[in-house]
Amino acid sequence: MKSFLKKKLTNTGPKPLNLNTSAIKKHTILGQNFIIKKFGEKNSSKIFYCINRSPGAGLFSNLTFVLNHLLICKNFNFIPIVDMQNFPTIYNEKNKINKTFNSWLYYFEPLNKFSLKEVYKSRNVIFSSPFFQKNMPLDMTNRKISKLFNKIKIKNNIKIKYKQFLKRNFFSNQKILGVHFRGSTYKVARGHAFPLSIKIMLEEVDNLLKKFNYKKIFLVTEELNYLKAFQKKYGDKCIYYNSFRMNNLDLFKIYPRRNHRFKMGEETVIDTLLLSECDGLAYIKSNVISAAMLFSKKKQNYHEFFLGYNSRNKYIARWMWYIKNILPVFMGGLKIIK
Repeated sequence: MKSFLKKKLTNTGPKPLNLNTSAIKKHTILGQNFIIKKFGEKNSSKIFYCINRSPGAGLFSNLTFVLNHLLICKNFNFIPIVDMQNFPTIYNEKNKINKTFNSWLYYFEPLNKFSLKEVYKSRNVIFSSPFFQKNMPLDMTNRKISKLFNKIKIKNNIKIKYKQFLKRNFFSNQKILGVHFRGSTYKVARGHAFPLSIKIMLEEVDNLLKKFNYKKIFLVTEELNYLKAFQKKYGDKCIYYNSFRMNNLDLFKIYPRRNHRFKMGEETVIDTLLLSECDGLAYIKSNVISAAMLFSKKKQNYHEFFLGYNSRNKYIARWMWYIKNILPVFMGGLKIIK
């Protein structure tokens, strides 16, 4: 059952690369041991570093992972290559997107001129661990890795869609509050920060509109009920990108439209770029917010909320958010960080 679910989640087209080879050597570089694999005779003077994480997690969690490994490449003078084709993620489709099976290239430009095909004919290839290591920052705004964020370039076809929405809906004479309001399965996600209830979020947004004179709200949420609540209360004052939304279910466990997994990632990138254009951000801290902060070229007001973290026990985590909303005093109330 476990292997069946993993296959369904990754949903990739090409067969995984066969990495079993006898041409393996251990090499010590600047005091650290690396295992180098040989696939051919090309690029004998270069050392490639293959960044892989399968099945991975959310798009900007994967990006944070890549940034950590770009730091390794910088420190050891390796040439980075991101392989999310032979090591598929939850965003991979069975068919090619933008002429590639590599889901990294669905959304981001290549990090250099080398292709996977050339790398896997080369003499020196190191493979990253597929897991975050203990000393790696989990937040991309951490100074250790944020300085490498400028190496990440968004695909032009995605930037066009974002700029079209921006031109139609964002105006210089209107202050906009970006609201990242997570719901659905994040209410029961183990170890994650609790999302706010609709009641608390609306109250806090009201306070921010009055205090900072925001004229519009740009809402990012994966839960349809949250969108409906904001539409009902704020009407045309609430704007949003036409992303896929539903209630309670994991959006990656269904497949309701063509190229659904790719589109989920594309919509996340566009939503994040639009959040980066807002004058203020209201949020529970997340990878999307961290990315929006790094993409932004504006001086933004940050309004961070915190309700605590859910249990890491999967049975307890299923109920904690609901108990917290019934017994807020007993479970601890809302903290406004900034």
